[in-house]
Amino acid sequence: MLEMNRIEPLDIEKEMKRSYLDYAMSVIIGRALPDVRDGLKPVHRRVLYAMKASGNEWNRGYRKSARTVGDVIGKYHPHGDSAVYDTLVRLAQPFSQRHVLIDGQGNFGSIDGDSAAAMRYTEARLSRLSNELMEDINQETVDFGPNYDGNEEEPLVLPARFPNLLVNGSQGIAVGMSTSIPPHNLGECIKALIHLIDNPMADLSHLMKHIPAPDFPGGGKMLGTAGVLDAYRTGKGRCVVRAKAHTETIKIKNKGEVEQIIFTELPYQTNKVRVIEKIVELINDKKIDGISDIRDESDREGIRLVIEVKRNEPSDIVLNQLYQMTDLQSSFPINLLAIVNGQPRVCTLKEILEEFIGFRREVVTRRTLFQLRKAEERHHILLGLTIALDHLDAVIKLIRASKTGDEAKAGLMEGRFASASEIKSDPTLKLSDKQAQAILDMRLQRLTGLERQKIIDERLEVESTIEELKSILANEKKLLGVIKTELTEVSKMFADPRRTEITHDTGDIRMEDVIPDDPMVVTVSQTGYIKRTDLNNYRRQRRGGKGKIGMKTKDEDFVAQLFITKAHDTLMAFTDRGYVYALKVYEIPEAAANTRGKHFKNLISLKEGESVVTLMPIKEFSEGMNLVFATANGTVKKTTLSAYANIRSNGLIALTIEEGDRLVAVRSSNGKQQIVLGTAHGKATRFSEEEVRATGRPSMGVRGIKVAKGDYVVDMEVANSLPDLPEGKEADESTAKHGLLLTITDRGYGKSSLLQDYSLIHRGGSGVINIKLNPKKNGSSVVGFKLVLPGEGCLLITQEGMAIRFGVEDIRRTGRNTQGVRVHNVSSETDKVVAMAKIDASAHALDESDEEDDLDIETTSTGTPLGIEEQ
Repeated sequence: MLEMNRIEPLDIEKEMKRSYLDYAMSVIIGRALPDVRDGLKPVHRRVLYAMKASGNEWNRGYRKSARTVGDVIGKYHPHGDSAVYDTLVRLAQPFSQRHVLIDGQGNFGSIDGDSAAAMRYTEARLSRLSNELMEDINQETVDFGPNYDGNEEEPLVLPARFPNLLVNGSQGIAVGMSTSIPPHNLGECIKALIHLIDNPMADLSHLMKHIPAPDFPGGGKMLGTAGVLDAYRTGKGRCVVRAKAHTETIKIKNKGEVEQIIFTELPYQTNKVRVIEKIVELINDKKIDGISDIRDESDREGIRLVIEVKRNEPSDIVLNQLYQMTDLQSSFPINLLAIVNGQPRVCTLKEILEEFIGFRREVVTRRTLFQLRKAEERHHILLGLTIALDHLDAVIKLIRASKTGDEAKAGLMEGRFASASEIKSDPTLKLSDKQAQAILDMRLQRLTGLERQKIIDERLEVESTIEELKSILANEKKLLGVIKTELTEVSKMFADPRRTEITHDTGDIRMEDVIPDDPMVVTVSQTGYIKRTDLNNYRRQRRGGKGKIGMKTKDEDFVAQLFITKAHDTLMAFTDRGYVYALKVYEIPEAAANTRGKHFKNLISLKEGESVVTLMPIKEFSEGMNLVFATANGTVKKTTLSAYANIRSNGLIALTIEEGDRLVAVRSSNGKQQIVLGTAHGKATRFSEEEVRATGRPSMGVRGIKVAKGDYVVDMEVANSLPDLPEGKEADESTAKHGLLLTITDRGYGKSSLLQDYSLIHRGGSGVINIKLNPKKNGSSVVGFKLVLPGEGCLLITQEGMAIRFGVEDIRRTGRNTQGVRVHNVSSETDKVVAMAKIDASAHALDESDEEDDLDIETTSTGTPLGIEEQ
């Protein structure tokens, strides 16, 4: 029955809420969040104070860490020793703290993630800066409270002389909230504090002139300050920090000249070993291909992470890939949450500075009051000593006549050594208890003339001190001046240059920044499958070769288009209905040469029944440039290129197409060039571009060539105007530099002719013979019609997907009215050439530097050049 009376029924829901709230507040206030005044969590404060109380200071010898941990656990922090030691270790790590608060000796861990040695091996003492955190702590500057068992007292906050919350930052996870405050530069913080003291109404823009951004221990580059501005204004934001790197080119034995990327500074809290492991993983997964070797050459002098770049690989692309895929570029979240007046609060930068100034005002005021009280007490004693010295003989006589010390003290307090008239004129001759005791305690040597003068001088000095202390308390401006002076002293002694460089780069890495701008072969099948393949996958051969499979197709499908472009170019996709769409070349899926790729409808939003007929790569939408369109029925149209700069995802009208007609080619021009059209039945025409007036996007255009029934335009080229040249071989050679018209038939025959062989006429004519077609020999139709220059190459693909690459110089130049020579050996009766693409000279020359043994060149028995083969 008695036991039942001790049981109190409780509502479990209410009890859970109360208990959890108590726990949450305990974690928030007593464990995880720093105080806005000294920037410390309780465990940090206890470690530092325990070392201070035990005399383990910066100007004393080192002590074993285990001893400090024992003092902290036994007196102030009744938790596990590992938690306390981990705190001590972090306060001693220069890569964790902007300014270390503990001076460690021994292994205190590394930036590679190595743990510190056991506490029985390491030694520590307070750093010199820690003295500024606890200066004047014994002058009643802060409140003390009982420890966990009531046997000791500990400070509730340290009288910090610098804003440690900003300088060293803090991170912690409480219950339902967390804090993440980055470290800052000490000198910058103090300048901002002084500015705010002088200008209390200063806004954030003025403060950020002094504190532009966080300053991390390991340096690095901060990319922009937009996120920092948000954090300083609202208390929440982020900053992006990138490793600092530079490139070096060195000569290595058996390797020749090698370009290296050298990382010398890492983002805050980045583990170097994990970065290296991540880079190796990316290399093994072939997500980064441009790295040949990686070495860690770091030593006591600093970090040096070396990345060797493969030959002919762009180091800037490799560097951007590393930034994007590893922690060499990282985002640091900022949440300025701290304990303010006993409650958690998200603060702005100005609020943190104002809270610190208010705290320093309180500390200086309390210290001044303490010093004033001590000075007045000392002055009181000195005044008594002065009175005794002024009546020295009477005082000695009184003391000698007294039987006991108490009697002597009573006589001094009653003023019996002076006459009644003296006491009446100077009541201070009646000494207080403390004054009387001080006189009795005075040594005989103080009675000498020299010592007497020292007492008088000290009394005058104390009086001056009292006057100065009272003036500080009475004058707010003077009190703030004291704060500024002390801040300046700290800055002069401990401030150092900013380590983290601030750049105006936003840090947003675009896809172009991590994808090499390599030449690409883009292939499109008749049914709309598209892919891109690195041009380096194709090896040069000689004309007449068989080649290898360049694209795998279905039975009813075949390659309809292919062209050479760069990965960063914009692909403008023109459809049979006169619409244009846009996408980047790198957005096209990269696939092996013998695969189909991806259907175009998965890349752009085509309308129902619409199909892409022409793709055009554009590097930039330059002013003064035009787009020239040609349709199968011979219509041409010209529109300024800038009209197509902003293409919506659902397409844009490029031109109006008549019913029964279709678009076959689009080219760029400067407005003063010549247009050349070639038809499937072997006709061609050349006329001045100026005969085609520039019109708006939705216009239809004008007639460029009159095509016969069943004939259609195969392609169009835009050529520079030819100079007036005399007849003869010299004219031929000079004109060849301005371009040759290369014609390819469906049976793999081709020819190249001088541009001047095609007379310049007016638009709208029927044209002249371009190539003699013979279905039994060289073919029944023209499939390729390109303007080429010496040094360029071409790529052919057949209906069955066979590919061949050759140089323009491999095709013998002939007259306009000829049948051409065999370029590609079409082995099957059902196969035929369906597409041709031109390769510019720079891309075509990539294989020229290779050794002949690596080219897989095939020749006939007589040594005649044959063709190309895909590697």
